[in-house]
Amino acid sequence: MTTPTAPTGKGSPQRPSSMAPGPYRRAQVDPLAGLRAPADPPWDVYLTGPVFLDIIFTGLDSAPVRGTESWARGMGSSPGGVANMATALARLGLRTSLSAAFGDDHYGDYCWDALEQGEGIDLSPSRTVPGWHSPVTVSMAYEGERTMVSHGHEPPPEAVSVPGGAPECPPRARAAVASLVPGTRAPWIAQAASKGARIFADVGWDDTGAWDLAGLADLEHCEAFLPNAQEAMRYTRTECPREAAHALTEYVPLAVVTLGAEGAYAVDGRTGETAVVPAIAVEALDPTGAGDVFVAGFVTGTLADWPLADRLAFAGLTAALSVQEFGGSLSAPGWAEIGAWWRQVRSLDRQDPEALRRYAFLADLVPKEAGRPWPLRRAVPTIGFRSSA
Repeated sequence: MTTPTAPTGKGSPQRPSSMAPGPYRRAQVDPLAGLRAPADPPWDVYLTGPVFLDIIFTGLDSAPVRGTESWARGMGSSPGGVANMATALARLGLRTSLSAAFGDDHYGDYCWDALEQGEGIDLSPSRTVPGWHSPVTVSMAYEGERTMVSHGHEPPPEAVSVPGGAPECPPRARAAVASLVPGTRAPWIAQAASKGARIFADVGWDDTGAWDLAGLADLEHCEAFLPNAQEAMRYTRTECPREAAHALTEYVPLAVVTLGAEGAYAVDGRTGETAVVPAIAVEALDPTGAGDVFVAGFVTGTLADWPLADRLAFAGLTAALSVQEFGGSLSAPGWAEIGAWWRQVRSLDRQDPEALRRYAFLADLVPKEAGRPWPLRRAVPTIGFRSSA
């Protein structure tokens, strides 16, 4: 999927934008409150990429069987794709700007309004593509895993400016999150870095099998690289995730390797500092979007200048909270859920003191009031209820 040309709002007269460039929705907690200054960029994080409509079925006892009908006990719908990351960042209190193409169908209406009105994400760099339908993913969650079926078409050539989906002029932001593609440069990454943005990057599976770090040319613009253990070991030709993390610091200042159920390991090549944080044991309902939530948590802690171990712990916590709900953007936790979790674990008898110390930095961050219950059910089973008016 590609991303539209210029920051023209929705770009179609039948869909005027209800949010002018600049405003954002205030979260319960602003993790950067003590760092903000008048000359700061207008946005904390910029992203670009495809937005899908995700329809998620849960409560399946097993994988669907050919020739039969399966009934799911749960269902949700939400914006997906790059919207997972954008939503996770916005719910953590970061002023988030997204450039994406939206279809001019009802699915596109729903995704736009959910992101702009529901999450307070700036969509002024985005636009609607006339005559183009929204890409859709149907996800079926069972046995702690998921199976997905997607459908979509590339936007027409006149709707984009740079192959690969990069807008010509990314807005000024403290940071940007990029998904690197082997063998491909995304011009917007260099442009954002030249404006002072700190680039955080992840990467997908290399279907070519080359696993060549030289093919990730945009790493030269990145401050942090966050692959999973298998990706990190394949790219560095190592047999240990920690060894892979150290090897990656020859290419990027900060390497973070996620270890699945074992947590995560990080190395700051500039200072030699390392950190390892075990994963929080939870009953996983749906892992969709957990990687995006982890990155969002780590970006938040980094921009807030937290110690490396706190950043890693926070990223792991937000990811752990997300897998206990279903859907990508649906499950991204906000400060209400984080605060509820912190109060809950502190109330437990015979809690591990080391575990409490690991997350003690939350005490001065989470909302003091009880707020909404945790876990918070965000799922909306339909694309949108009819107005009662």
